Amino acid sequence: MYYGFDVGGTKIEFGAFDSDLNRVATERVPTPTDDYQLLIDTLVGLIEKYDQQFGEQGKIGIGLPGMESAEDGTVLTVNVPAAKGKPLRRDLEAKLARPVKIENDANCFALSEAWDDELKDSPSVLGLILGTGFGGGFIFDGKVFSGYSHIAGEVGHTRLPIDAWFHLGDNAPLLGCGCGKKGCLDSYLSGRGFELIYEHYYGEKKKAIDIIGEYNNQEPKALEHVDRFMELLAICFANIFTANDPHVVALGGGLSNFELIYEEMPKRIPKHLMSVGRVPRIMKAKHGDSGGVRGAAFLNIKD
Repeated sequence: MYYGFDVGGTKIEFGAFDSDLNRVATERVPTPTDDYQLLIDTLVGLIEKYDQQFGEQGKIGIGLPGMESAEDGTVLTVNVPAAKGKPLRRDLEAKLARPVKIENDANCFALSEAWDDELKDSPSVLGLILGTGFGGGFIFDGKVFSGYSHIAGEVGHTRLPIDAWFHLGDNAPLLGCGCGKKGCLDSYLSGRGFELIYEHYYGEKKKAIDIIGEYNNQEPKALEHVDRFMELLAICFANIFTANDPHVVALGGGLSNFELIYEEMPKRIPKHLMSVGRVPRIMKAKHGDSGGVRGAAFLNIKD
């Protein structure tokens, strides 16, 4: 049995999956945001409950908005302050007397998509999230690639490429990021970035869904903005694809529901790639909000 936890700032979602990767149990509980011991006890309590229900010890994977330090195993996270700076995996393993795997939630999202029946034979899958922020995860041969410092896939904190900056023109916005740097892709390619860029050029605050609605109604500013954004997205995607050359790219997050992306990217990306480069298959993620739990559980499929 595979157990997955999606630990967020407000709730913990649990899922149990059988050997055929079918979900056989679901439970959601509030996240103890400020009490580390209560967080440990909550996770252990759920694990022991379902161990008893299934009559076996499940294999445990946890996804969270952050990452483990490669040096000392402590957790770097903002949204789950109870776990910040704590050796969560080590403490859980001591309580449970079995291995626990912890990964960034974007990596779990990507792994969930990579283990979909349609993609599980793909040598490489890149998951990209265009949501409140922009991030991703790299999956090679069905396994998360975390990198030397566990920051592989943090594409949101790479900077705008020079051709993207030129594309934005003399009045290009230099947007700050929560990481403390400026010019991070997180601030441009996310749903938030989509709104910030519109506000910068037109002096109006609007929600992404409203801008897209105006685009569909052929409103001139929205048409201009969407064209600018699609080219920006194509340039940045082409840089990421040049470095990683994935076979398949799965897009998640709210902005990934903008169908125009799937029409425009195959047309716009080629001119920004090397001459021998090919545009990978770009598809909308299939598993949506359940991807974090699925991916966390699947951390243990290939040890």
